[in-house]
Amino acid sequence: MRLNIEFNKKYFTIAVLLFLVEVIIGLYVHDTIIRPYVGDVLVVILLYCFVKSFFNTPVFITAIAVLIFSYVIETLQYFQYVKLLGLGDSNFANIVMGNYFAWNDIIAYTIGILMVLLLENNWRGKKIY
Repeated sequence: MRLNIEFNKKYFTIAVLLFLVEVIIGLYVHDTIIRPYVGDVLVVILLYCFVKSFFNTPVFITAIAVLIFSYVIETLQYFQYVKLLGLGDSNFANIVMGNYFAWNDIIAYTIGILMVLLLENNWRGKKIY
């Protein structure tokens, strides 16, 4: 597969808006549903839109790549990779990279990518794979 670099303003705008929503959730929402679950659903959508902002890659391949990346990061959290990198005392590193494994996060990432695939299929009006 050839990697086509191409800036897409639509995806970039969505990524920026999702980033702002994530920051607001991170700073001001301290509940048991939106912050831990909705935030994780949105973060994979944010990552997908960020990648699509710069690369004209197939929807399905991009979505699966983002999902695998998210799974890998979550698995690294199980092994406490933030501490292994010597960043255990950094609040920023712990927030951005995460510091504990949770199966609920895996489920949230999967739901987020399924939403991406559903939305892309509906917007494009054709098969996404």
